[in-house]
Amino acid sequence: MSEPEKDTGPGGVLRGLSTLASMGITMVASTFIGLIIGIYLDKYFSTKPWLTIIFLVFGIAAGFKNIHTQTKKYVS
Repeated sequence: MSEPEKDTGPGGVLRGLSTLASMGITMVASTFIGLIIGIYLDKYFSTKPWLTIIFLVFGIAAGFKNIHTQTKKYVS
């Protein structure tokens, strides 16, 4: 497996910032998707608030897993 190139110029800084922004968006999106699925299933099955809590936790866990996977690419 090849390592990503380490660039210390302005392009490297912008690439790093875009990677961090991508991680933040990934975390928020996965949490929000889990929340929406949980709310919908709670309305469908009348199990308020249990499925919302469960799917919110699943969304947060998925966000952290994605961040972990992305950071493994850049940490040597």
